[in-house]
Amino acid sequence: MRKENSTHHHNEKAITSNCPITSTMLAIGGRWKIIILWHLKSGSLRYNEIRKAIPHISEKMLIQQLKELMQSGWVDKKDYQEIPPRTEYSLTPLGASFIPILDRIYEWGVENRITDLVKDVDG
Repeated sequence: MRKENSTHHHNEKAITSNCPITSTMLAIGGRWKIIILWHLKSGSLRYNEIRKAIPHISEKMLIQQLKELMQSGWVDKKDYQEIPPRTEYSLTPLGASFIPILDRIYEWGVENRITDLVKDVDG
């Protein structure tokens, strides 16, 4: 979250104010949000299940990304108020509506062998 009076915040608002593409990319941008959405597409997951599904994400980053996805309305958190604690994360209708787009991005990546191209660039 940015300071509301910062230059970066004002520039960001100016860029995204009337552009659905930039607004969407801002909402799901970064390395992990799309991956989290991808793993939640099959249904609710507990925090540790998400953590195991994305082994290279730090605990701090996972918590931050889940919090941002919840604040922006893409992910919902359900706390069952049990002992031991049980919390599940799931897609909201907004998040679920994005899954066909993610599926198409995946298909496009396979069709165009994007993983091979990335390997070639990395050396």
